[in-house]
Amino acid sequence: MVEKNKIYRAAITSYSTEGMGMARIQDMVVFVPGTAAGDQCDIRITRVASRMAYGRAERIVVPSKHRITPACPLAGKCGGCCWQHITYEEELRAKQQKVADALRRIGGVAVEDLPITGAPEITHYRNKAQYPVGLGADGTVVTGFYRIRSHDIIPAEQCLIQSETADLLAGVVRGWMADCGVAPYEETSKKGVVRHIYVRTGAASGEAHLCIVAARSRLPAQEELLRRVREACPSLTGVVLNVNKHTDNVILGEKTLTLWGEPELEDRLCGNVFRLSPHAFYQVNHAQAEQLYACVLDFAGLTGAESVLDLCCGAGTITLALARKASRAVGVEIVPEAVTNARENAARNGVENVDFYCADAAQAAMRFARMGKHPDVIVADPPRKGLDEETIEAAAQMAPDKIIYVSCDPATLARDVKHFAGLGYQIERARVFDLFPRTRHVETVVCLGRELERASRHVYLDYEPSPDTKIPHNPTYPEIKAWVMENHGLKVSSLYISQVKRKHGLPVGESYNKPKTEGAKVPQCPPEKEAAIEAALRHYGLI
Repeated sequence: MVEKNKIYRAAITSYSTEGMGMARIQDMVVFVPGTAAGDQCDIRITRVASRMAYGRAERIVVPSKHRITPACPLAGKCGGCCWQHITYEEELRAKQQKVADALRRIGGVAVEDLPITGAPEITHYRNKAQYPVGLGADGTVVTGFYRIRSHDIIPAEQCLIQSETADLLAGVVRGWMADCGVAPYEETSKKGVVRHIYVRTGAASGEAHLCIVAARSRLPAQEELLRRVREACPSLTGVVLNVNKHTDNVILGEKTLTLWGEPELEDRLCGNVFRLSPHAFYQVNHAQAEQLYACVLDFAGLTGAESVLDLCCGAGTITLALARKASRAVGVEIVPEAVTNARENAARNGVENVDFYCADAAQAAMRFARMGKHPDVIVADPPRKGLDEETIEAAAQMAPDKIIYVSCDPATLARDVKHFAGLGYQIERARVFDLFPRTRHVETVVCLGRELERASRHVYLDYEPSPDTKIPHNPTYPEIKAWVMENHGLKVSSLYISQVKRKHGLPVGESYNKPKTEGAKVPQCPPEKEAAIEAALRHYGLI
């Protein structure tokens, strides 16, 4: 058994999913950040768990052939990049192995051919920067990035993976805050104004867009800010203020105000022009995104006769590319601003064979399945948490010939691939894309196919939605509680909500309504609260 604080000499043999080096000491796996496969290290154990341990490299005795001097002075401190100390070729090998290992270990499938497409540029490739704002040790305004697993800001005036325009604008905003006495928002005291500086740049358009995320709906010395940023950055096309008064760590609030210029950024991707609100999802690496989307189209193999359903479609970037090759395309996205962008982008690019719905992916997929819709191809590009079981089962129930899954997390991809396999869909092709050089993140595209052909092909998605059409999404318990409090002034418990949902035949978790001890009496929902909860369920379209 390894001991805490004791130093052991060991070889780093591989990498963890978090990008740390891995060694084996006395039959225990030890994770060591900042190391490279092939390093011989003196490792001090910093934490010991039941099945693993963590350590730090006190000394690199024999450096790996893959080790290089980090170009970034903040390497090892900032939580953004974990692989500044290894060659890019080694980074690509590690990412390819990471995906293959996840598919084999979690998904239960060995993919023989798993090529990886590296990025043409590994510096200044990001078109989106979100800088937290705070006070340094000397009381000056700082921006930078969080230390790993903390909200401590590591000050950074320049970042090697962000655009130089973003760094420039962040510096101008810092100067304005210092000169005009504009305080950063402080999480503990809940005082202050500016929370984040959010910059988007258009790789194709050359434009820049600035969003100030603040705890107020009016900025002090606002005109001075606008004067400074416009003077410093001629490519700037708009400045907006996003108001976030919440006390959680979500970056963007719901309300965005235009302070000057355009409310959205314009860029071109895959031949289409897009306008993007701060809330809209857009791949951060433009060159690699075009490669990835070309792969999606290749895997889909569209001939012009097919119908396509795109889940988690964001601002419609993949949907519009698919629509140009398909008979009909439908996009589903839960963020209202992104859906508005997607519809406007379709009109802007003259794409008429496409519709967009504002809905939760699971609720949309289940509803489409119940309606008997059978798209030829389903594309899903979910957030890091992947797809939930309901979405996967509804997608399989629609019986598409192909399911194209775009994933930014190999572990959740592998989990979902295994679930799809149980429903008759197996991996036919897969490819890895590095959209995030020097970080541990990686994108994967898999094509899932089924052996049995559908009896009738090309059963089109014949929707005629109005611009305000929404498919009801499954509200969370906190959402229902908040709605009931706001509209009826009543405080209701999760137990009461589950009782009412069960009464109407809606699914609830297994643990709800069960007493914690045998024979204990379960309180029943009072009539007035039952009526209020039913009103909420009707509001969300569940009953």
